[in-house]
Amino acid sequence: MRTRIKFCGLTRPGDVRLAVELGVDALGFVFAAASPRRLAYEQLEGLRQAVPPLVDVVALFMDNPGSEVAAAIKALRPSLLQFHGGEDDAFCRGFGLPFLKTVPMGQGADDAALARKRYPSASVFLLDGHGPGQSGGRGERFDWTSIPPLGRPVFLAGGLTPANVGQAIRAARPYAVDVSSGIESAPGLKDGEKMQQFVDEVRRADRNIAQ
Repeated sequence: MRTRIKFCGLTRPGDVRLAVELGVDALGFVFAAASPRRLAYEQLEGLRQAVPPLVDVVALFMDNPGSEVAAAIKALRPSLLQFHGGEDDAFCRGFGLPFLKTVPMGQGADDAALARKRYPSASVFLLDGHGPGQSGGRGERFDWTSIPPLGRPVFLAGGLTPANVGQAIRAARPYAVDVSSGIESAPGLKDGEKMQQFVDEVRRADRNIAQ
């Protein structure tokens, strides 16, 4: 099975276009208040116009009020929502779109197996290396062999880079990998060479597993 790829924290239309040219499956846009990659509404039109059909647009939130989530949905027109905070299942499903729920896998994290019970409506669980109450995109790894059965597709995040994504795929066999800081020159500014290298390493890992 081909490992899907999500690039998150995009802030520039040029980075969006390059990600699409590289064959990335999903693009994440951040609205979490504490994130250095948080977008202003005046940026959204140019970013959204750079995304062609058949590429998923993901809007990321962390304990945003419902009114902010609704406003972002109207402006960005995402196909998926991603929630990083303490939002409950009813809140996440209340916007009429499928959602990814992030599970913090860092030190002191809740048992990831509980996520299946807490979020029965989640379409995907995204496992990140941060701790509870922290934002993602921090470049923090966790033990890729510690993933319990979750009954949903798993997106693997947290400290992924071109240098280690192949190892992560071989260890965890996730449905998708999600990268932000690992392909950046600075928060929100993607590095084209690192983007290319990341995609190349994912494809290399897939070929090796298939052999």
